[in-house]
Amino acid sequence: MEARFQIRPIEPQDNAAVAQVIRDVMTEFGAVGEGYSIMDPELEDMYQAYNDDQSLFLVVTENGVVKGCGGIAPLSGAGPEVCELRKMYYYPELRGKGLGKQLMDICLAEAKKRKYKICYLETIASMESAGKLYQRAGFKRLTAPMGHTGHSSCELYYAREL
Repeated sequence: MEARFQIRPIEPQDNAAVAQVIRDVMTEFGAVGEGYSIMDPELEDMYQAYNDDQSLFLVVTENGVVKGCGGIAPLSGAGPEVCELRKMYYYPELRGKGLGKQLMDICLAEAKKRKYKICYLETIASMESAGKLYQRAGFKRLTAPMGHTGHSSCELYYAREL
C-alpha cells in the first residue's frame, strides 16, 4: 500500500466524511431508498455505532482524507457467533488498488479474534467487483438472507467460516 493511503479505526471527527462516502457510493450504484444501508440511522454517528468490543469500523484515507470505509459488527437476529461485514464503500479513485481486500482482511482477522465463527454480508448485483472480491475471499453465496439487517433491497447474500 502506498504511503499516501492509510487504513485506521474510525474517529469521531470522521463521522461526516464516512456518511458522505456511503451516500455518494450508494447513489452511484442506484442503491437509494428504503431497504438500503443509505437509510440506516447509524450513518450520522458511525463512530458511536461501532464503539464496542464486538465491533470494528475502519476508514481508508488518502493523504488524510476519508475515501473509503468498512467494518464488522454482530449480525442482528443471529447467534453470538455470527458477525456481519458492513458498509464497505470506496470512492472510484481507491478501487482496484487492493485497499478493499486489505480492509476486509483486517476485519476478518479481528472478527476471528472476537470469537466469531461466521461472517455474513449483503450486497447488490450492480456492485460486481465487490461480489468478486468477496468470492475470492472465500465467501459463499446463500439463497436467502440471514439475520435482520433491515436491508430488504439487497439481493445477494454471502457467508464464510472464520
